[in-house]
Parts: sequence; C-alpha cells; structure tokens
Amino acid sequence: MTVLIDPPNAAGHGRLWSHLTSDASFEELHAFAASLGIPPRGFDRDHYDVPAQRYDAVVAAGAVPVSSRELVRRLVTSGLRRRKNL
Repeated sequence: MTVLIDPPNAAGHGRLWSHLTSDASFEELHAFAASLGIPPRGFDRDHYDVPAQRYDAVVAAGAVPVSSRELVRRLVTSGLRRRKNL
C-alpha cells in the first residue's frame, strides 16, 4: 500500500499541480487526502490534484515521490486507472 505523488508539472488555473494517488485503493487515497485537509473537490477520477505549494507537506506526511510516468504505470498496474471518457 502506497500513496504516490508526482512532481508539480501540470499547469492549470495559473499554477502548477501534482497528482496524488494510491496503488492500493481509493479508500486509502481518500483517507490520506482527508488527513491533510485536501478537499474532496480536488479528486478527479483516480487522483487528487495538489497545488505545488503543498507538495513538500504531502511528501513529509508520507506520500512517495515518483515521476509522472511511474505514477501512471503504478496506477494502471493496480487496476485503479480511470481514463477520461472522450
């Protein structure tokens, strides 16, 4: 069970964002996010969007930093990846 975070490299709304996810369960992910006060509105299909200024605090709380590519690979391998409906 691991909560993962990638570097803040996704631009949006005038800032950079990281993605926070779990390779075990959404329950683990939601509990971790709630413990840090990350609002439910930050959840998007299979991850939370986390602003760059919170990155260090999320890592200090136990999220494992990984590359964006590794985060997606682990999410797909876990079976928790939810792709956008196009």
